[in-house]
Parts: sequence; C-alpha cells; structure tokens
Amino acid sequence: PFCMQGREVGSKMRYWLTLISGMLECLCFAGVVFGYTSLVFVLKEDQYFSELCSNNTVSNSSLVETGEGQDEQFSLVFTIASFLNNFLSLINGYLFDRFGTMVTRLLAVSLYTTGTLFVAFSSAAYSLMLFPALSCIAVGGILLLMTNIQVGNLFAAHRSTIITFYNGAFDSSSGVFLIIKILHERGISLQSSFLALSLCSIIHVARTFLLMPRTHIPYPLPPRYTYGVNCGQADSYNVEQVKRTKEEDASGQGSSGKDETAKSDETEVENAEKVPSFRSCVLSWFFLWHLLWLSILQLRHYLFIGTLNSRLSRLARNDPTLVSQYTNAFAMTQLCGVLCAPWNGLILDRHKGKPRAPGETEQDADLRSSYLSLFLTSLQCLFFSICATIPVLPLQYITFILQVLNRSFLYGGNAAFVSIAFPSRHFGKLYGLVMSLSAVISLLQYPCISLVKGPLDGDPFYVDITLTLLSVLVFIHPVYVFIHCRRKVSSFPSHCFN
Repeated sequence: PFCMQGREVGSKMRYWLTLISGMLECLCFAGVVFGYTSLVFVLKEDQYFSELCSNNTVSNSSLVETGEGQDEQFSLVFTIASFLNNFLSLINGYLFDRFGTMVTRLLAVSLYTTGTLFVAFSSAAYSLMLFPALSCIAVGGILLLMTNIQVGNLFAAHRSTIITFYNGAFDSSSGVFLIIKILHERGISLQSSFLALSLCSIIHVARTFLLMPRTHIPYPLPPRYTYGVNCGQADSYNVEQVKRTKEEDASGQGSSGKDETAKSDETEVENAEKVPSFRSCVLSWFFLWHLLWLSILQLRHYLFIGTLNSRLSRLARNDPTLVSQYTNAFAMTQLCGVLCAPWNGLILDRHKGKPRAPGETEQDADLRSSYLSLFLTSLQCLFFSICATIPVLPLQYITFILQVLNRSFLYGGNAAFVSIAFPSRHFGKLYGLVMSLSAVISLLQYPCISLVKGPLDGDPFYVDITLTLLSVLVFIHPVYVFIHCRRKVSSFPSHCFN
C-alpha cells in the first residue's frame, strides 16, 4: 500500500510537470510563426530580398519604405507557411491517431529544428531559404500543439480550460519574434537567436520521452495511469493493448471464471461498439455546422489582418507616426491571447463537479455547456466585425481588443468542441480535417484583398459590410447544439451525439 501511494503521488507530480512544461512549450515555441511581422523588420535590416527593391540603399528611411517586390516576397513566405500550418493538419491528425504521440512529436521536433536551422544559416544571398524554413517552423509548431491538447485528459475537471489555455499560449508565442527583434536591435544577430531556438529542441526531445505518453492519453483516465520513462514497476496504460484485450473478450476468448472483470470488459466492449465511425462523424450536422462556424470566423480574422496596414493608413491619412502607433498597439494586444483563452475554458468546464440530470452522460453535460461558448464566440465576432467596419481611427483600439479576445475564444473553443462532440479516437483526424477545410475556404481572402486594392481603391468598407452580414450565419451552430441537447434531455438518450 505504501508503494502504491508513493506511485500515485509520483504520477500526480508527473501530470503537473507535463501540464506546466506543455504550457511553456506552446508559449515559447509552437506559434512563433504568427509573430512574423516583427521578424520582417529584422529581415529587412539584414537585406533579405533586397535585390527586389527599386531603391536599394541602407538608410533608415529606405528600410521603412521598401520596394513592392520585396514586400510581396515577404508576404508570400508567410502566406505559404500559414496555409500549410492549417492545410496539413489533416495529414498531421492522421499521423497522430495512427502512430501516437512519440512518433508525431519526433516528427514535429525534426521539422521545427530544420526550420530554425534554415533561418540560422540563411543570409541575404540565400533569401529563398525562408520559404522552407518558415513552413517547417509552422507545421512543426502546430504538431507540438496537437500533441499537447491531450494533456487536458489528465485533469478531467478542468479539461476544456487546459485545452483553451494551451491554444491561448500558442497565440501568444508570436511574441518570441518580437523578442528576437529587440535582441537584434541590441546587437544579437538573427543567426545566434535561431541557433538558440534550435538547441532548445533538446528540451522537446527530453520532454517527449520523459513527460509524454508513447501512444495517447486516454479519456476518461484509468486508475493509477502513468506514462513516460519509469523507474521500477508502474501501472502503465497502452491504448493498443486495451483495444486488443477488448477484441479478445468480444470474440469469447476470455475465461468464464473472470466474473466481475468479464462483465466490466463486456460493458466496455458494448460502449466501444457504439462509437460512431469517422465517416459518420464527418457527415454529421455537428461537423458541418462547426466547419461553417470556424471557416467564416477565421476568414473574417485573416481578412482583417491582411488589410490592417492599408486600413490604418487610410484612417490616419497616411500619417506614418499614427500608423506606427496603432500597429504597435495591435502587436501588443496579440500577446494577451494566453490571458483571454482560459475564460472560454472556464465557461466550458462550469458544469464539472455538479450533479447531472437523470439519464445524462458526461458527454451530454460537456456538450450542453458548449453552446454558451459557441454563442459568445459568435457574438464577439459580430461586435468585432461591426467595429472594424466603422471608419473611425480611435475605435480601432476597441477593435484590437475584440479581435484578440475573439481569436483566443475561436481556436481554443474549436479544439475543445471537437474533443467534446466526437470520439477521442477520431480527434486527430477530425481536428486536422476541420482545420484543413477551413484553410481552403480562407483562400477567399485573396480575391477579397484584390477587390479592395483594385476596384474599391483601398477602401474595405463594402467588403467589411458583406463579411459582417455573413457573420450572422455562425449563430446557426450554437442554436443547433442548443436545440439538439434540449431534445436529448427530453428523450433521455444514452449519448449526446448526432
């Protein structure tokens, strides 16, 4: 008993170490590519793509007013990296579900390290290395986030809060490139900073073996669950082994003398047979409405960011001081994502520890709590879109606040809803699929930006109005979830799943 108690204490401590180290990993590494705006300043000072400048001098003024060709190349680097970040999520999700955490994380670390080394050994003469470099960093970062989302399973009462917190940390990690910019201004070279990031991969590898499972963290968590490298004996849990055991019990290979254990296994097998297939999940109304919800909200954010500079220049009447002031304000608000995201998790977890209604399963209760989160996220986007549409410069401070609040709710809520509404065995594939499809739809931002820069003469007003009206459609998703759960409660179902 004493050894068992010590083992349980050790497992709890490992849970907390996994949680804290995962938060630091997401905060310092996973989403750094989205701080690309800060990195561009450093790259311009180091003369990357300078051959495309029409006025290639080294004066400070020319660094601000670079050639259009140079800016287009920098934009293209980020466009490709951000698209691959979402589009390859389907393949990443399949790899995660099929091969488990260790293989996926080793791939993530390999890609991430390759990307940082590419930047470290690049120069103005080899500017094209930025294309594979930023893409590898982006894809490696989203893989790190994907493997960390399951850490919420270790803390059932705060599962959604942890998932949203990790997504918020992912958003706030864009500040790493801002730190690199500040260090560069103080004499630390770009190459030294990225070599330091590359060396940090040793920490990622150590965490993969010591503080993460080989396969997946199950949900619900079995008793005395442990993982990683253990000294001595431990009650480890292998997902594949449990699956094989269930199949053997289902085919009648278990002995008749197991009594209560056999009955328990039969119940688990019956529950496993009720798990919907991947195809039925994809064709469910839950998935389709969630895809529409994510795609419209994400398109609204991408278009706002893509037209922000021209929008501010227009409202500030091309005053560079004002444009710089508002651009810095926007950059600072982006760092607050890690503070905003857990609020959504608290909303999703507000029912934990409370008695459930008769006949209501834990998944029913989780899903019932999600429609408020979905509704608030939709409402935030509507207010954000309205503020962005009104051509008043001081109002943009409120727009920035609403934008970062809504973005942190959006991506944290997206991961949490997929984990709640669908079976955990399909999480990686479904999360990857919804991100990939939404990435394809987000490509609509480019014709919209072309429309603003062309026929609309740089004025996004009419495009903003159209997207604001389109944002009303996202309320269908929370309304559908609300009606669905009300019907389930009235009919006392066994599962709250469509």
